[in-house]
Amino acid sequence: MLNDAHVHFFSPKFFETLGGQPATLGWDDPVSPEALADRWIVELDRHGVNRAAIIASVPGDESSVATAIARHPSRLVGFFMLDPTTDDAADRVTRAFETGLRGVCLFPAMQRYSVQDPRALAVFERAAAQPGVVVFVHCGVLSVGARKKFGLPSPFDVRFGNPLDLHAVALRFPKLPIIVPHFGAGLFREALLLADMCANVSLDTSSSNSWIRYTPGLTLDAVFKTTAAVLGPSRLLFGTDSSFFPRGWNKDVYDVQAKAMESAGLDDAARARIFGANFREILR
Repeated sequence: MLNDAHVHFFSPKFFETLGGQPATLGWDDPVSPEALADRWIVELDRHGVNRAAIIASVPGDESSVATAIARHPSRLVGFFMLDPTTDDAADRVTRAFETGLRGVCLFPAMQRYSVQDPRALAVFERAAAQPGVVVFVHCGVLSVGARKKFGLPSPFDVRFGNPLDLHAVALRFPKLPIIVPHFGAGLFREALLLADMCANVSLDTSSSNSWIRYTPGLTLDAVFKTTAAVLGPSRLLFGTDSSFFPRGWNKDVYDVQAKAMESAGLDDAARARIFGANFREILR
């Protein structure tokens, strides 16, 4: 069984918020949340993907993903981006969970806050009180391709993206699943340290993982081998970081990761956990 823990849902609201048109980028118009959800189901079927976590990729777009998961509840799991520094952030979390969304996504470097800020902790508290949900925290290097292509500034501050800042938070909410994407996106050692010390922290494998160039000689094979040795395969979630059409689901990422896992010596049982079983257990 193949599940994808990291797919961006580029809805009409996404482009409206960024102030650009998909045609400018050579991308297809999403048309509507309903149409985009249906297109993703066709795409997942084409590649044999059973379920996917879709992420509302700008703050305030919870309703688009809520519409999508209501349309395909057995196939799509709803995540949403949140800026916890806004006055209504905690209430937004509650409302989102009430509409069936399962994951709140934090990007500390983007909004320039610490995950230990009381406003961020309030989000973790709301999530911890809701069974069956997760908190996704982007750490390490952060680059938003659509912003670059639209010529928008990205005044992110990577100092707020250190996985070790999550240590005290993860310990405070030990039953709350926390996902750090992209193996920590350049802060691999720190992500490993965090996850080794906190059993409720998992890493996702998504994207091209081009951050490995920051460590001379590091390969994706070695990343998988080291992570499996430190954490075991039960806390790795496969993801592609797929986002726009006409490209659709990024099979190239799957192919590269499948080859890396095999080269790293991960057996069939370990690969089965990473590609599907871990997702199913965390997001039943």
